[in-house]
Amino acid sequence: MKELIDKIKMNAQINDEQAAKALDTIKDFVKEKFPMMAGAVDKLFEADATAPQQDEDYL
Repeated sequence: MKELIDKIKMNAQINDEQAAKALDTIKDFVKEKFPMMAGAVDKLFEADATAPQQDEDYL
C-alpha cells in the first residue's frame, strides 16, 4: 500500500496524510458501490499492508 500512497502523493502533489485519506475514500467508495467485493477489497489492502517489505539496499 505504501507504493500506491507514494504514487498518489506524487501524481496529486499532496502529503502522506492526504494521500492516505484519498486511498481510504476510494476503498470505501468501491465497497459501497460493490458490496459483494467488500471482503476482497479489505483482503487486497490488508495483504499489501502485511507483506514483507523488501530492503532496497539489498537489491
